[in-house]
Amino acid sequence: MTQLEQVVQERRALREALKRTAVALKRSDLGFCLCGGYAAWARGGPESEHDVDFLIAEDDVDRAIEVLREAGLEVERPPEDWLFKVWTDGVFVDVLFRLAGTPVDRELVQQADELEVLSVRMPVLRATELFTSKLLALSEHFCNYSRMLPVARALREQVEWDRVRADVDHHPYAAAFLFLLERLDVLPRTEPGSPSAA
Repeated sequence: MTQLEQVVQERRALREALKRTAVALKRSDLGFCLCGGYAAWARGGPESEHDVDFLIAEDDVDRAIEVLREAGLEVERPPEDWLFKVWTDGVFVDVLFRLAGTPVDRELVQQADELEVLSVRMPVLRATELFTSKLLALSEHFCNYSRMLPVARALREQVEWDRVRADVDHHPYAAAFLFLLERLDVLPRTEPGSPSAA
């Protein structure tokens, strides 16, 4: 198998896993939404090559695991205390219930937009919250701006940037990336003395 064929096969498996997980969650009464790289893709960004991410409220974790197992999906609870994993089609789906250490509440999930993804209607995390969560995930050990730049370019008109700036102002890696976006003219530059620049 060539490298290209392997990429195509993995992408097909990720798409199938996304659909199966979404359909299983839709058949329950649980709130959920697509997040991460595939949420960005659903909104016009580049397609994720690594995994699929869904978001649920922390209070719904046990019920979500029950629902997914009843649908015939294999669920694993790893040591990390902010997600669990669903295995299907030879790949895994991450189901997150904390973002940047903060428990997810039902309100955030319920604010998602209903979009068609791979011919399945499903809630997709709003662009502002999506980008904020991506920025807050940056750290000294994971700070790959080259992966985020295409997403920022693709989603820039959907994002409420003033809200993003306010929410990540305390985070140096996120603030540095926003500065980079301004220098690259992806975002308008903040004027010295303005609330966003304070």
